[in-house]
This record gives sequence, C-alpha cells and structure tokens, in this order.
Amino acid sequence: MEHMFKPLSRLTDFNGRSRRKEYWLWVLFVVAGVIAMSLLDAALGLGGSATSYSTYGDSGFSASASITGGILTIIFSLLTMLPGIGVAIRRMHDTDRSGWWLLVPLVPLVFALMEGTRGENRFGPDPKQAEVSEAFA
Repeated sequence: MEHMFKPLSRLTDFNGRSRRKEYWLWVLFVVAGVIAMSLLDAALGLGGSATSYSTYGDSGFSASASITGGILTIIFSLLTMLPGIGVAIRRMHDTDRSGWWLLVPLVPLVFALMEGTRGENRFGPDPKQAEVSEAFA
C-alpha cells in the first residue's frame, strides 16, 4: 500500500527510477480518485453528473453509465498531475529510457509494462534491489 502513495512523497523528483508496482498503483489511485470525485461532484451538485441506463426484456440485457466531473475532479486532477508526471518519468528511467518518451503517444504505455533493467543503469540503482536489501537489513 505504501507504493500507492510513494509518488506524493517524491512530488518534484524527476530523477531516479520507479518500479512497475509503484507506477501502476499510482495509476490505480488516480483512476479511483477521479471516479470518487466525479461521483461526489454529482451528489453535491458541483458541476458533475452521473447517469445510468439499463434495459431488460425481450431484446436482452443492455446497460450503460456516464460520469462527468466537476470542480472537485478538476482540483484532484491538478493536485495529482505533478506527482503523476514524476512517477511516469522515473518509470521510463527504470526501462533505461529518457523521460522525453512521454511525449510520444502510446509508446510510454508499452515501456511502463516492461520490466526495468536489472542492476544499476544511467538513471540510478535498481529499486527492486533496494527493497530486497531493506527487507533483510
């Protein structure tokens, strides 16, 4: 669970490396937060909306839902933007690539899924090895 919020403690740190676990738990936190803030916006009448539609009957089953955010969603998104950029850049570093790859659409997603380089690379020590050494210390 500590990995989910680790990017918040490294708010403006664009150096070093981040494991896949740290990156994807951060993505999960942000997606869950945006959904929660959107629902809260809709419930409080702060500019968001949440609608759903479902049909049962002769034609079968169909369902759809739509959520749009309001002011709380915008504030949450702005607050998580800088740590998100930082963890994404460090994730690129873990695969021994420059953070500038984030400017190329969809390519960083492939790199984020790949395992990081083993051992030290030009961006710093292997974060997996650091965790193993801390566990046995």
